[in-house]
Amino acid sequence: MFERQRSRTAAARGVAGVPLVLVALLAYAATQAAKPAGAPPPGPVPGAIDPQRVQDQDDMTWADYRPIPGRDWADPSLEPRRGFKLALVGIDFPDQPFVVTLPKGSDPFGNPQIEPIPREEVPRFYADFWMTPNAYNRGRTINGYWMEQSRGRFGITGIEVFGPYRMPHPIWYYGLNEYGQEGSTPDGSKPEGRMERDCDAVWAAAVGRDVRGEFDAVLRLYAGYDETGVWQEFGEMKFASRDDIPPEWGNPDPDKPRWVPTRYVEWTSWLAGSRQWGLSSMRQGENSGTITHELGHFAFRLPDLNNNPYVRPYRRVAAGPWDMMDRGCFNGPGGPHKRWVVPPTQGAFMPAGLMVRNRLENKFIDESDLLFLGRDKLAGSGLAVAEVTARAVAPRPGAYAGIVVRFDGARPGDLTPPDDPASNPLSPGTPNYDFYTLEVVQRIGYDSFSPDSGVLIAKNKDGLRGLNGGPNAFNSYIWVIDAHPGDIGAVDYVKPGGAKVMRTIADYRQLNDALFHAGTGSGSLCEWVDEPNRLHFYVVDRRVDEEGVLSYTLAARSLDGSGPQERGAALAAPAAATADRTVRDPDTPIVLTLTNTGRPAATGAGSPFDADVYRLSASIEGPGWRAWLPNGLAAVTSGRSRPVTVLVSRDAACAKTATLTLRATSESDPSKSATVAVKLARG
Repeated sequence: MFERQRSRTAAARGVAGVPLVLVALLAYAATQAAKPAGAPPPGPVPGAIDPQRVQDQDDMTWADYRPIPGRDWADPSLEPRRGFKLALVGIDFPDQPFVVTLPKGSDPFGNPQIEPIPREEVPRFYADFWMTPNAYNRGRTINGYWMEQSRGRFGITGIEVFGPYRMPHPIWYYGLNEYGQEGSTPDGSKPEGRMERDCDAVWAAAVGRDVRGEFDAVLRLYAGYDETGVWQEFGEMKFASRDDIPPEWGNPDPDKPRWVPTRYVEWTSWLAGSRQWGLSSMRQGENSGTITHELGHFAFRLPDLNNNPYVRPYRRVAAGPWDMMDRGCFNGPGGPHKRWVVPPTQGAFMPAGLMVRNRLENKFIDESDLLFLGRDKLAGSGLAVAEVTARAVAPRPGAYAGIVVRFDGARPGDLTPPDDPASNPLSPGTPNYDFYTLEVVQRIGYDSFSPDSGVLIAKNKDGLRGLNGGPNAFNSYIWVIDAHPGDIGAVDYVKPGGAKVMRTIADYRQLNDALFHAGTGSGSLCEWVDEPNRLHFYVVDRRVDEEGVLSYTLAARSLDGSGPQERGAALAAPAAATADRTVRDPDTPIVLTLTNTGRPAATGAGSPFDADVYRLSASIEGPGWRAWLPNGLAAVTSGRSRPVTVLVSRDAACAKTATLTLRATSESDPSKSATVAVKLARG
């Protein structure tokens, strides 16, 4: 039900031949009537004020990185409020040296990408790689990530290096003990060892005592690869079938299969599958870029959000590329299929920022940074309008870090009727969400490798844990609202022989185009209506300040009440001296004035409830003349005015004169509207 509502709005915007000036009106009408799901909105049109520009992860490079204006959170001299001390223990194996000690590009996986590092220097190399800005990590560190997300409240203040140590067993002894791989050992033994246990025993023996308690966390950095970054690339992506795996990628025992089971699909090559899967215990291979994600588990007890995108029935991802605790931890140059690189400077090296729900949980933002509203309270208070700043930076003066709308009232909680996740892969599952959040993503800082800039809307739960019901259920305490819920229709990879494998509907990159955008013709949506929960959200406008930081004007309204404010509207044409406009060029701007003639409630100066949102429509009478509204919405504070621009064009053989008519209607009280007509002349 939840996703079908969004699809109705998309269907209205995707009807072929609809004039752009009617896009906003049709989108609103679509939310009021049942319509079948249809195509997503068309792509951005020239002149759109906020065109959606989705960049796929596979196409990203380090050139896409944009620093935070005026701030380098990776600066080691910055002191966080809460420090965190790590131990890094480097371990290798009798059959697996550290990859970075090998000649460049010499191992079966095509690594390392750099000239060899001496074995005794490897632990320090990785400690510096993760903690100290340098040429290898391009100045980006895990400390910089946490400092950026918390704005200096949390950081990694120290890292002590131990090792390298040699483990007592081959790497396969530790890697072939999960996901049904136990019967694939070369010697027929049953692996019973745990890497952490043996690592810590070797470490304690070398140091002479157990020093784990002296650190907030221990990062066991082991030689070789995390299976999570190689199972697909060196399994089904490299070999047409499991029977095509050559001996060098297979079990050392030639009488045994050259493939092994793996976590998400039936098989991968033995060489890839014999590796450990990286886990929140903070054991990580040399290709792992998800250490930041694992710290989210370890330091803040944040659970995973990710689904299984490969198992039927498919279930859509929860937050996808927009949060580090989902597969936003895979963000980085080259996309998810570049997580095999050593050192791990691609793939998962630049994880997404944290969404409002997780930043609140970690106390990275204060409640005073957010505008808190309620579903039922909005019916009494009236529509709220606020400016929200991009999440990568602190809110600009007078702005917020986000908006929270709780499901309050006599019937608290999510009122969305349940549907069947077995038949609807886009289902959010059990309707047990507690509040909405609205926030702004801008591709700067660690969000540089997010696929778009715009407005992110999500439903959230108060609790962090709980399956979302149905087959293939998973934890989803955040549920991003997708502005384009249809299949993105993108290739995942190309198999040997040239066959294209498409991304499943459950692939996290299906949410690459999820953001909402301001204005008409953006290629996305500027509003969201949740009828069961009686809420209407608006993306009214956008602006970029002198430092290049993005903010949006957002609004939230109850469908059940408009508040005590007196509503009203007035429109004025240009001054009399210039009322008859001459149009010579395409997209000539005609600027009119919209005034909120209503009166505010006794809420105090600058209250979010002092403004109203108006829906605009434009028409033009005269053969050969056209009019386009770049924005079909406008927010105006009571007693104030703002300009509204209509773009007018004409054909060479158009009528000599035309009449442009603009109408503005209050969203809070549609009986309050205003109309103005302007005479135009052919130049």
